[in-house]
Amino acid sequence: MLNQKLRPRRMRLTPALRSMVRETTLSVRDFIYPLFLVPGTGVREEIPSMPNCFHLSVDMAVEEARKVAALGIPAIEVFGIPEYKDEQGSSAWDMESPVQRAITAIKQALPELVIIADVCMCEYTSHGHCGLLVRDEEQQAAPRGCGGGYVDNDATLKLLQKNALSQAEAGADIVAPSDMMDGRVAAIREILDEHGFINTAIMSYAIKYASGYYGPFRDAADSAPEFGDRRQYQMDPANRREAMKELELDMAEGADMIIVKPAMAYLDIVREAKERCNLPLVTYNVSGEYAMVKAAAAQGWIDEPRIVLETLNCMKRAGAEMIITYHALDAAKWLNEGVVY
Repeated sequence: MLNQKLRPRRMRLTPALRSMVRETTLSVRDFIYPLFLVPGTGVREEIPSMPNCFHLSVDMAVEEARKVAALGIPAIEVFGIPEYKDEQGSSAWDMESPVQRAITAIKQALPELVIIADVCMCEYTSHGHCGLLVRDEEQQAAPRGCGGGYVDNDATLKLLQKNALSQAEAGADIVAPSDMMDGRVAAIREILDEHGFINTAIMSYAIKYASGYYGPFRDAADSAPEFGDRRQYQMDPANRREAMKELELDMAEGADMIIVKPAMAYLDIVREAKERCNLPLVTYNVSGEYAMVKAAAAQGWIDEPRIVLETLNCMKRAGAEMIITYHALDAAKWLNEGVVY
């Protein structure tokens, strides 16, 4: 029989009541918007697998950043496709590469906008892997069965140091190593401090899974590996305890912020990381998650604003304090317009 005193629906009856007791609030200030930089001028080309996301030349990236700032979004993260690639990814620290030039140009135009620079080698190496590759036949100590080669962890740290340092010199506020090499946070902190960049923060992709949700990003960043996959350094999607180990290691090495990637299929990991982490926690609403929503919306199967805002809200509810998302521009507009989700 119904207990007349226990009626949780009382606090759901009107929009005003629901607003008063809402436990999780989604804000434009929670978003970080990714930009993809390419060589050239006047380039603004839509990425086929990511509708409403674009490859941008430096001049067009400045204009896009103005839109981001005007909406109240506090930060961008920059990724790049270089003019040249080689085995060690040397264009990653070339100060004439699109990322470094864009960081400088955007910081000059919009000094209050926070610029986060992705630190990884996959966009810059000719083989598409996230570090210095050692072929099986080149080194007797190389593990067998790595599908044509493996990434040399410690040698890669030196390349990541060069990459991060060049981005700090260009004006990045935060560098974000996404490579999943062991020890890279400590190595990057060391090189930044050594060169006087003691205030450049490190936002570490501490928990990054070898996920199938990254497919469209490889289209956007031209970063698909020429052989095999990235399972030898990115995390096994089946593992939870290992994620907490990665979190604790990066915190101990000096990370200032922590990322969990992907987001939607890993909200249990986001929640557990939040409970263990005393640093700002970020989750990455990745390209496959974005593309699925856009595809369903294009078919008229879902209410896109409601689905997007509900999805982003669930990431906040799980524990994320910031969200890297390709939905940021649209979501900011919908929130500013008062769309109910």
